[in-house]
Amino acid sequence: MQWDDLRFFLAFTRAGSISGAATRLGVQHSTVSRRLRSLEEKLGTSLVERRKSGYELTEAGEELHLSARKIEIEILEFEGRQSGQADHAAGELRVSAINNMASGILMPIFTRFSAAHPRIELHVLVTNKFVRLSERDADIAIRLTNDPLDTLIGVRLTRVASAVYGSREYCARVRAGKEPERWLGVECCGAHMAWTKEACPDRDHNFFVDDTLLTLSALKAGAGLAYLPCFMGDSEPSLMCVRPPDPRHDLGLWLVYHRDLRRTRRVLLFREFMQREIFALGDLFEGRKAAAAHVREHG
Repeated sequence: MQWDDLRFFLAFTRAGSISGAATRLGVQHSTVSRRLRSLEEKLGTSLVERRKSGYELTEAGEELHLSARKIEIEILEFEGRQSGQADHAAGELRVSAINNMASGILMPIFTRFSAAHPRIELHVLVTNKFVRLSERDADIAIRLTNDPLDTLIGVRLTRVASAVYGSREYCARVRAGKEPERWLGVECCGAHMAWTKEACPDRDHNFFVDDTLLTLSALKAGAGLAYLPCFMGDSEPSLMCVRPPDPRHDLGLWLVYHRDLRRTRRVLLFREFMQREIFALGDLFEGRKAAAAHVREHG
């Protein structure tokens, strides 16, 4: 067996399907299928069985999965020791971040990091779900949470404040008595749902969205009021801060990674780069810009 065979096998076990493994590896569906068949032929045993519910590992497949994970950990630890001694950094780096942040405020930072370290192959993955770093869904995750997992290591980059926003035109009509105050039903996460319920206990909503990017678009269109992270609301000139940030709604912005990568140089370089860049944007993330704007607008 070769490590590359095991790499394909691990991708398959983590994705749970051939097509999923192909997506993870950036190859064709047929390539993954061929590599799995070749591995089974080399070992002289079946590793995977097709069931109605999907694929399942055979007993031999389960044993190989455990062995392959141990080999992967050894390789990662060796890589970490070697890259920690080297002056350069190279290789693949998979970074996961939530959509509203990755597509906006973080993308210029990622671009600058890539330009500064051209030998690092940066892959940005967007998901609003927790990626499984232990299963190598990504090398690094940028998460909004106040409870990072104890099994991971990393650093709290900053706190992220949220405030109530509405379009300037809509708010002007409300102040003039031409429109009633109405709240957008936001169902993107438990936190925003709880904040909205507290602000609008009657839950008199006739318009619902389940993503903060949709919330931003709806507010720009004059759909009403809603909570937004300040880094989103304050970056949109057509919106105004209706209620200042409440510290109870603060969330931590964490950069986390698996312990196996703690000595990997490209991971450490990315962590240090992000710390510097996010620190420079503290006013936007932590709501100080929103609080100052609210004072100017409302006195």
